[in-house]
Amino acid sequence: MTDGPVGMAVRAPVSTDQLDGLVTVLDLVRGGRARSRPELARASGLGRGAVTQRVTQLLDSGLLEESELGRSTGGRPPRELAVRAQAGLVLVAPLGATHVAAGVTDLTGRLIAHVQEPWSIAAGPDAVLTRVEELFRELLARDTVPRAPVYGIGIGLPGPVEFATGTPVNPPIMPGWDGYRVRARLAKRFDVPVWVDNDVNLMALGELRTGAAQAERNVVYVKIGTGIGAGLISDGRLHRGAKGAAGDIGHATVDVASGVVCRCGNVGCLEALAGGAALSRDGTTAATEGRSPYLRAVLDAQGQIGASDVAAAAQHGDTVALELLTRSGRLVGETVATLVNFFNPSLVLLGGGVALAGDVILAAIRQAVYQRSLPLATRDLRIDRSLLTPDPALPGAAHMVLDELFSRQRLGRWLPAGSPAGFPELAEERTA
Repeated sequence: MTDGPVGMAVRAPVSTDQLDGLVTVLDLVRGGRARSRPELARASGLGRGAVTQRVTQLLDSGLLEESELGRSTGGRPPRELAVRAQAGLVLVAPLGATHVAAGVTDLTGRLIAHVQEPWSIAAGPDAVLTRVEELFRELLARDTVPRAPVYGIGIGLPGPVEFATGTPVNPPIMPGWDGYRVRARLAKRFDVPVWVDNDVNLMALGELRTGAAQAERNVVYVKIGTGIGAGLISDGRLHRGAKGAAGDIGHATVDVASGVVCRCGNVGCLEALAGGAALSRDGTTAATEGRSPYLRAVLDAQGQIGASDVAAAAQHGDTVALELLTRSGRLVGETVATLVNFFNPSLVLLGGGVALAGDVILAAIRQAVYQRSLPLATRDLRIDRSLLTPDPALPGAAHMVLDELFSRQRLGRWLPAGSPAGFPELAEERTA
């Protein structure tokens, strides 16, 4: 054996036949669908000998470990298998319009440490990513974080992302980010593979793996914050579309006659009429025109009104605020109803600061969806708030990275070296 790029012993290359079995076994164990060798043989369709060989390879590589004895079905109890969580770390940073979050997880996607602070995405990529890099280093230096190799980095952005290249494309609320090579920058800084996706996709993925959507196969996750977007889970998998733009409902046209120009340049977009920025704008107008004494007092005290202030006003019974939130919920609900008719999910999850601000908007969304969707599509449909804390995008970003690293396309390329650290090129798409 020789040394690899990270000073680890290089094992023999992985053959194609071995790779298929390794990916299958690892996927079953990661998903909790099989915990022992007999269960793996039944679930995978592989012979017992093949299962034993693949499990041995994964144990030797340090990706799997054997835990306590499982339940006996007759004879000697089998030892249960699990992902060796502490073998590596994943750095994650789902960025919002008005905050930056960063975290570190183990190889099961469990969040070990995280931090969140106010930060404007409009500050530009250099300032924002410099802060992300600082936070990553601070997290890795914590005593509670194991000393283990970083396997990869997952980034979420509040705008359209071309997933294959990890590049933001014409993001309306992100001046200076268009075409910025986020992946290349972080890969150079940390020498690991980096994946970048839209933040709502990561929220949906986080709910699928660790939250309310774990038992579901078809889910729509709707984020209502400064902007509005949707993440789609189709048949148990995140659906990104051909380029990564699936689910961008914030720029669906809902009222051209309103004359309200969206940040994307079009008129009457859902985001421009129902998002957090719209609530802030309309709440400010109501305050300055004297239609809402509550919001007028907030404006005088703070100098500005945010969506959270409108929600607080509604909770205090302010009529104008209640009307604004109800209208926002109705517009979102009518758009989601189209998705429900088209996509037929079993669960719609609502997240983001506006969606979590109170019951008014939730009730309005539910009413619009149930009124405007086909009876068959809503027969067993649930519409709930996201309850996963602190942010479903944190575990979602980790699982994005882990899914890619443990995929058939990539596992065999780094497994002989023992770790994907030192292989930033793994994130690049290969057509052959």
